[in-house]
Amino acid sequence: MSFNEKYRNILNLVKEDIQKVEKELLAEIFLSNEINETLKTFLTNKPKRIRPLVSFLYLRASNIEPDNRQYTFQTAIEIIHNASLIHDDVVDEADTRRGSKTLNKIFNNKTAILTGDYLLSIALEKLNSLNSPETISMCANTLTNMCIGEVNQYFSKFKIPTLEQYLKKTEQKTAKLFQTAVCGAMLLSGETSFTEAENFAYAFGMAFQIRDDILNLTTLNSLKPSQNDISAGIYNAPVIFAGKTSNLDEGIEKTKTLLNNYVVEAEKALSNLEDNKYKLALKELLGILNHV
Repeated sequence: MSFNEKYRNILNLVKEDIQKVEKELLAEIFLSNEINETLKTFLTNKPKRIRPLVSFLYLRASNIEPDNRQYTFQTAIEIIHNASLIHDDVVDEADTRRGSKTLNKIFNNKTAILTGDYLLSIALEKLNSLNSPETISMCANTLTNMCIGEVNQYFSKFKIPTLEQYLKKTEQKTAKLFQTAVCGAMLLSGETSFTEAENFAYAFGMAFQIRDDILNLTTLNSLKPSQNDISAGIYNAPVIFAGKTSNLDEGIEKTKTLLNNYVVEAEKALSNLEDNKYKLALKELLGILNHV
């Protein structure tokens, strides 16, 4: 079974939940006619929806039925994620994303930045509607971390970071949003203690990004041009592990070991959940991440 088939099968378990997020997401796009349809296309162009997927699977694995507040929250998370992608494309001067032209390429940097800002304002409105100060605080902290991670990456271009610096950046730019998606969902369901959910989401997010960094070096297709990060002066785990020997193959193998460590960590964090099809799906998702 191919990667896409496995992923689709897992997605089908919470298909109705994801569809409700999709519907709410597209209902919020009311920009000028010049950009409206382009933005809608951007938001629906080959999205993984990995954050709501993981969140809904974890909720259902915990025997929690998602409600409208959960759907609104996950919509806000997806909006934040997409706004960050639009802004990142401007900073990186990227021409394509997911095989299509970026907003800054179709229009210009100013339009892209304003669009990203607009999306963030919509996310804030949605979060405010939940009447959950704790959830808003969680998202605010995550946004701060995402910005710090991006700023540090920008000013560290063409410098090989330490492994510790790389892991911190990965936590800030990626893992934090996974943690917020899952833990915010638990918080809205009335849970007050969710340490294992936090541990799982952190390890999953780290594994997700490390896998992506490996694929950036090993995959050549229109969606993910090979070695884009290296050419942009962004050096991730494979380059760090390659070290002074410049043996990139060795660096990739060591990065796979690092990836596996986080997958194992995430699996351990699931041990407190009772066995059911949603927990099994989360484990299968981790297996997909570990297969590179």
